[in-house]
Amino acid sequence: MVIAVNTRFLLADYLEGYGYFIYETFNRIVKNNPQHQFIFIFDRPYDKRFVFASNVSAVITGPPARHPLLWKLWYDLKVPAVLRKYKADVFVSCDGFCSLRTKVPQCLVVHDLSFLHFPSFIRKSHLLYYKRNTPKFLKMAKVIATVSAFSKSDLISTYGLESPKVNIVYSAAKDIFTPITATEKKLIKEKYTDGKEYFLYTGSVHPRKNLMNLLKAFSLFKKRQQTGMKLVLAGRLAWKYESFTKSLETYKYKSDVIMTGYISEEELVKLTGAAYAMVYPSLFEGFGVPVLEAMQSDVPVITSAGSAMQEITNDAALLVNPDDFNDIAEKMMLIYKDENLKKRLVEKVKKLLYFITGTGRQICFGTI
Repeated sequence: MVIAVNTRFLLADYLEGYGYFIYETFNRIVKNNPQHQFIFIFDRPYDKRFVFASNVSAVITGPPARHPLLWKLWYDLKVPAVLRKYKADVFVSCDGFCSLRTKVPQCLVVHDLSFLHFPSFIRKSHLLYYKRNTPKFLKMAKVIATVSAFSKSDLISTYGLESPKVNIVYSAAKDIFTPITATEKKLIKEKYTDGKEYFLYTGSVHPRKNLMNLLKAFSLFKKRQQTGMKLVLAGRLAWKYESFTKSLETYKYKSDVIMTGYISEEELVKLTGAAYAMVYPSLFEGFGVPVLEAMQSDVPVITSAGSAMQEITNDAALLVNPDDFNDIAEKMMLIYKDENLKKRLVEKVKKLLYFITGTGRQICFGTI
């Protein structure tokens, strides 16, 4: 079978979100299915490390698809030409978009419907494209996959899809996210926080990530605890970050907030493993990989109730109302004051079983 894959989010110096999902999923699928040929379709020059095995052929077809007009061109003209040339049996697209101009069966991965629930957090031109085309993509796809039961339910209730058409393919945290040694923790804290303990947030600086409420919660925590605890924000500046960075300029505890910017994967593993706790109060996620990365690293988690993060963590995290910074602060104080609670949360994680897409059996190419 010839399986074509949309790999335009496999970016060497900018691998996050969709890119991580594609990397972790297809790195496993490719190696576990040597009998199949994979065509990786890039929209710009690629890093050779993304060619995971000898059964992968990389194809570049531009221009880089960075806005709605180019999305239309790439998916409806460029991709179908590649599918015809390589006689693809199926096209897999993991970014919520598919081609409306091909007869090749398609497997579409939709991570979440955040554009509907929080429309103000996306560019108007992009929002219009999503609203207009997502129903068409869902209808066009032979098989749909999503990353959590939460997102599956959302897709079915919003678009009236039949349940058997939507498959759950959980995201994965990389195997390198594991507990680190006491020595490594000491070195990381000396590097980033002058040796102080720290709460960690991992992800982009974006309104949906709810970092303004995190700042308010951290301020309340600092006032009540009188501690040298720091807050480390590890991630790039994304869309609409200006209001956050402007607020940070006059923030009372500015010296206790460290913004790392985008950091390498190897550095993120250490930064995660050395954290006192992960605080991830996002307003909406289809999955929430940073939460799983922290849990694999034996780092306790504070995250949002009522979204996919609650499904991931089960009862092994402290859940908060993301709209209530007082609640976030209370949970930060609770985990800070109760070392036994911290240990219990870590122990609960060890008892949980997480499904990681490895064999490809959940993406049923043979049934398309």
